[in-house]
Order: sequence, then C-alpha cells, then structure tokens
Amino acid sequence: MKTSMDLNLVVVHVANALVTIDSSQVPFKQFRPGVGPYGEPQLLKLIVKHLNDLPEYDRSARTKRCPDLLIPGKWAIEFKIARPFGDNGEEAENWSVNLLHPYPGNVSSIGDCFKLRDLPASERKAVIVIGYEHSPPRIVLAPLVESFEVIARDVLQIKLSHRIETFREGLVHPVHQSLRVFAWEVLG
Repeated sequence: MKTSMDLNLVVVHVANALVTIDSSQVPFKQFRPGVGPYGEPQLLKLIVKHLNDLPEYDRSARTKRCPDLLIPGKWAIEFKIARPFGDNGEEAENWSVNLLHPYPGNVSSIGDCFKLRDLPASERKAVIVIGYEHSPPRIVLAPLVESFEVIARDVLQIKLSHRIETFREGLVHPVHQSLRVFAWEVLG
C-alpha cells in the first residue's frame, strides 16, 4: 500500500544520518575521519542503514543501481555529492560536473533527472545533493545549486519542485566542516 512520506522528512533524516556517520569518526579508506571523503556508493549504504533504524522506513529502504535509493511505495531517489575540496584541502578538479553536465545518459544530477523522469515506477521521484563546505565557506555551493535549477528548468524543461534544503555544521573533518542537503522532486 502506498503511503505518503514528505520529501522534507527524508532530507532531515538523510542529514541526521550524515551527522551520525560523521560523529563516528570512522575514516573512509586512507582519508581523514569524517563523512566528507566517503564515496557515493559507500555513503548510501550507511545512510540506508540509518534510515532503516527509523520506524517510518519499516526496514524497507534499500540501495539499487537505479534509483540509488528506493523507499518502496514512496520514493525513488538519485544522489550526488558536491565536494569542492578534497581531503587534502586542495580545490577538486571538475567537482561541479556532478551536477551540471546537461545531457541524458550521463552521471550528473541533470542526467539523473532524465533517468528518473523515464523510470517506470510508482514511487515519487527526487534528486538529492549532499554538499560540503568549509565553515565559513571558501566556495559557496549556492551558485552551483542555482545553476542546476536554471539548466534543468529553463534550458531542458525538466519540471522540479521548489528546492528543499537543510544545513548542519560542526563536522569533524577539517575540510568538510559543514554539510548542506538539497532536494527536488522530479515532476511529470
């Protein structure tokens, strides 16, 4: 049976899971402790583990190839990470491509919108971006996020809901000190 679950709630739960993962101080591979350096597949597995500990998910959330996260009967969600700086504190090369590459069939958030729009699933569809910044930001994520919205809506006519956003600070990593979780429902 299909029941409603607000995307705002999913975003808050994802942000809370990220803070919990961060506070464990378990490093990803050879990187410094904190949630920031985790790769997308490894991070999604940990997020799902935390979501499934919450009663709203009834232990049903799972990772898949497409979509990245499936909450059966509720949401099909694709994730991307926006990380302007690497673990070493140097600006990452091509980091914004994860959101902006405007062609179907690629791995950007815009490509994910096309993929979700064409996905034959009964679940509502959404894109979530996990972004990391310094505190205060050395590179502000807002221009990237706004560019994603303009390209998706105005250039490619992808129908998106209004942006949902939450912010957490005080992360343990010296470079990835705060996080922003952005989400849009992909409509139509």
